[in-house]
Amino acid sequence: MANTVSAKKMTRKIAKRTAVNRSRRSRMRTFIRKVEEAIEAGDHGTALTALRTAEPEIMRASQKGIVHKNTASRKVSRLAARVKGLQVAQA
Repeated sequence: MANTVSAKKMTRKIAKRTAVNRSRRSRMRTFIRKVEEAIEAGDHGTALTALRTAEPEIMRASQKGIVHKNTASRKVSRLAARVKGLQVAQA
């Protein structure tokens, strides 16, 4: 348990920051889930639209330090490849 005034303030700041980070991570995961659901449904148009809205969210999460830059790029790349594969499968 924090004893000094500054330590108590730091625990309050950490709690606020944790809540913000949790919200941002949850938002990113929601956008990713929407893309994955569209892929599972086999709808290329919806999946492409969902990917276009998810990509900025994922990259924003990396800029805010929620995920590493390479992790964000990998997630976007893999989703894009799956959406592209969906287009090839429909053709």
